[in-house]
Amino acid sequence: MIDAFFLNAAIITFSIQFSGFIVAAILQTEIFYDILGGINFLVLAALAAVASGGGGGGAVAGTTPTNNTIFIILFAISRGWLLLFLAWRAHDRKGDSRFDGVRNVPSRFFIFWMVQGLWVYCISTPLLLVVVVSSNGYSTNSTNSSSLWLNILLLSGMLLSILVEIISDITKSIWVANGRIGGFCTNGLWYISRHPNYAGEIFTWIFAALYSVVFSLQNQNEFSLSIPSVILIASISPLFTIHILCNTPATGVWNAEGKNLKRYYEDKDKEIGTRYSMYRMSTPPLYPNLIELFIPYKQLPMSIKRWFYFEWKRYEYNKNDDENKKQ
Repeated sequence: MIDAFFLNAAIITFSIQFSGFIVAAILQTEIFYDILGGINFLVLAALAAVASGGGGGGAVAGTTPTNNTIFIILFAISRGWLLLFLAWRAHDRKGDSRFDGVRNVPSRFFIFWMVQGLWVYCISTPLLLVVVVSSNGYSTNSTNSSSLWLNILLLSGMLLSILVEIISDITKSIWVANGRIGGFCTNGLWYISRHPNYAGEIFTWIFAALYSVVFSLQNQNEFSLSIPSVILIASISPLFTIHILCNTPATGVWNAEGKNLKRYYEDKDKEIGTRYSMYRMSTPPLYPNLIELFIPYKQLPMSIKRWFYFEWKRYEYNKNDDENKKQ
């Protein structure tokens, strides 16, 4: 059952992406690339709901099956928002520079689509794990009061993270629509984080992974996966998300900062560069400084920022590096 469900999800995911590639390669367009990624997530959410018997229909409020229903719904909301946002962005931009020189080279274009399939599958591992465990029945350990409250706490954290991402995306979009007042966004959550949308995405999958691990451990007598295997499978999602958003130059924080900070530091309005420098020194890249009242972020040692706040050197702007590339 375990192997079959994970395999079926993989087959469905890569079949969707391969079908998308065939059509996109013929039309030589990437206009629905991101959209199909969002649809793929929703298909897996629907598959999860069906495989778990409709999410525990008939369960008493507060029981583990009901919690799993909430988990699947949160997953669908998160990916549904992604679908809406990416569809709007694709329509607004009318193209994606990532595919310049790629869309007309089938072999390279194919890799992009398969990587998206890998992304969808890896992000969905907590969902797949929860469905596999729940399909084997529930242990009485998973319905005691302390277990239920822990599950509710983790689901609440996941919900909060999703809201952070949605609110951040909407705030930034409104700021852009209003003419990018000030040169860079500091409205709402962007005042305490340089990339609150990415922070919301990362923590969504951290809480999802924790929920799937806790739920699996609560029902460990009902299925055959070992504890290390459970932790490994669940951790794929947040680790893959962190890698994509923090460690990949083509997207995420690295793409938004680093050499691309030139748009601020080299702006014809010198005040924008000065203000951004101050904003950057006092604002963490992802989650806010929780001890800001006691030790402001700008006063923290760089070693602390590097290790605990993702303030990595690769995100810094080096004018000399930019000039050397031109030579």
